[in-house]
This record gives sequence, structure tokens and C-alpha cells, in this order.
Amino acid sequence: MISDSFNLPPLLRQEAQRCAASLGVSLEEFIVSAVAEKVEILTEHHEYPVFPELTYRRGASGLAAPVLHGTGLRVQTLAIASQQWGLSAEQIAAEYDLSEAQVNAALKVNRLACFYYLS
Repeated sequence: MISDSFNLPPLLRQEAQRCAASLGVSLEEFIVSAVAEKVEILTEHHEYPVFPELTYRRGASGLAAPVLHGTGLRVQTLAIASQQWGLSAEQIAAEYDLSEAQVNAALKVNRLACFYYLS
């Protein structure tokens, strides 16, 4: 059995069994599915060829969101800093310890995405 080969802490095993039961699958099926999902997320790399500073990361919702490569900062976070807080690219770069080029790329992608969704 797959689940026997894992030395899961008792509480984690109980929660996994509860989740598996609620989905109507065995613990083994649940573990294989969970590991497969995690491997897919970790090996998924979507690069922006035009904006090498950016990549995608799947959030808790399962939707891919653009982030600054190597930082984990979402483009949306920087767009909010710019649009709602009124910070300049220079101020955002200082606040998040980024280069202005990274901030400008993120803000440009955000503007392009907004244009795409509005048109």
C-alpha cells in the first residue's frame, strides 16, 4: 500500500483520510492525486517571452497569476501599489527591494492585461 510507505504524522494521516472519504476515494488514491497536483504546480513554468522578468504561479484558487520571476510577488500587488496607493515605480522598487525595470515590466503587463480584458 502506498499510504503505508509514508510516515505521515497521525494528525495529517487522519485529515488525509477524512478528505479522501469526503471525495469517495481511498487514501492511496488521495495521496497519489495530491502528489500529482503538487508536482504539476512545481514543474509548471510559463514564461513571458516579451517580459523575461515575469512568470506565472498558480495561487490557492488554482488560477495562474503573473508574478515577478524569482520573487513570488504578484503583478497585481505592484499594480495596486501604483494605482490605489499612488506610488511611483521608483517608490515601489524601493518598498519591495526590486529594480525599476522589474516594476515597470509588471506594470506594463498589468496595463496590457487590463486593455485585453476591456476590449
